[in-house]
Amino acid sequence: MDGEQVWIAQAKQGSQSAFYRLYEKHHKPIYALCWRMLADKDSAEDVCQEVFVVLWQKINNFRGESKFSTWLHSVATNVVLGHLRKHKNWLQRVFSIEEPGTNFVEPSVSLTDDSTLMLLDQHIARLPERARLVFVLFAVEGYRHEEIANMLNMAVGSSKSQYHRARNLLQASLKELEFSSGEQEMNHD
Repeated sequence: MDGEQVWIAQAKQGSQSAFYRLYEKHHKPIYALCWRMLADKDSAEDVCQEVFVVLWQKINNFRGESKFSTWLHSVATNVVLGHLRKHKNWLQRVFSIEEPGTNFVEPSVSLTDDSTLMLLDQHIARLPERARLVFVLFAVEGYRHEEIANMLNMAVGSSKSQYHRARNLLQASLKELEFSSGEQEMNHD
């Protein structure tokens, strides 16, 4: 049995130190998932903490039929979606791409050393809510459109169209960035 399996077994018995080891191991990827789905640093931090509270309450439900990280991502996705349902109107006002002056907050936690992925995260955060959720669930987390449609209470075709919308918006956004950085390089010559 590897260390993580021991920690899981101990956490199921109520060991807070074992649970803390699980938290330490999985905190950054769960925060990254929350941040990508919510596109807001403060909400991502709050929801990430909520994920670990739910994990503490439900760890006995983990039966080991899948990898722990896969199960935890599923728990986190459900917590994020629940948060979005509760705060839907506020999130649409704050993060809608159609609204001018949208404030964007970079994550304070370094999720990767690769600046390209960080830049992509910034562009994902600017997507409209539904498109962002579908994009993250499909492209980043690997869910199928049927699963996404079920999670977000939408038709499979809507999930696919939101994914394509997100891709097109991301491509346009990244092309705009290339154009503006190319202009900056020409101005420096």
